[in-house]
Amino acid sequence: MLTLSSIASSTSAITVTPKTFLTSSNISHKSSFNGIRIAHVLPSPAFPTTTTTTTRQSVVMMAKKEEELKEIRAKTTEEINDEIVDLKGELFMLRLQRSARNEFKSSEFRRMRKRVARMLTVKREREIDDGIGKRLSRKLDRQWRKSIVPRPPPSLKLLQEEEAAEEAKESASA
Repeated sequence: MLTLSSIASSTSAITVTPKTFLTSSNISHKSSFNGIRIAHVLPSPAFPTTTTTTTRQSVVMMAKKEEELKEIRAKTTEEINDEIVDLKGELFMLRLQRSARNEFKSSEFRRMRKRVARMLTVKREREIDDGIGKRLSRKLDRQWRKSIVPRPPPSLKLLQEEEAAEEAKESASA
């Protein structure tokens, strides 16, 4: 038979609240809960969960991010805009590869999205330094998006150049 004492264990804390009826003395009690509350208490681990390897990895990742931010901040706004367009084109190509069930690195999605976000952040930091407000920034961003001329992403350009070089080799050898 299941009893209250058999439910309680070393990993659980049980508190029993008695049923109360609405009277003028306890109207301030707003909880409608009547019954047993079981709160799980996790035992503390014998050793810490963070190890030195994960700490080292996070330090290396932070250093890479700082290097990348320095690299982005060294670029002009026009270069940043061009690279954003290229990265978004690359993301589009990755989505096409995924939908066509071709092989691709799934980690590239996250890496490219984060790089685009970092570039947009640096771009917005520069706008704030110039005193451009949020509303005007969005208006300028819409104008910039409309002015973008569609062009193939760099990976597609490389692929097309490789195919053209192979065709040139075949036509030269034939």
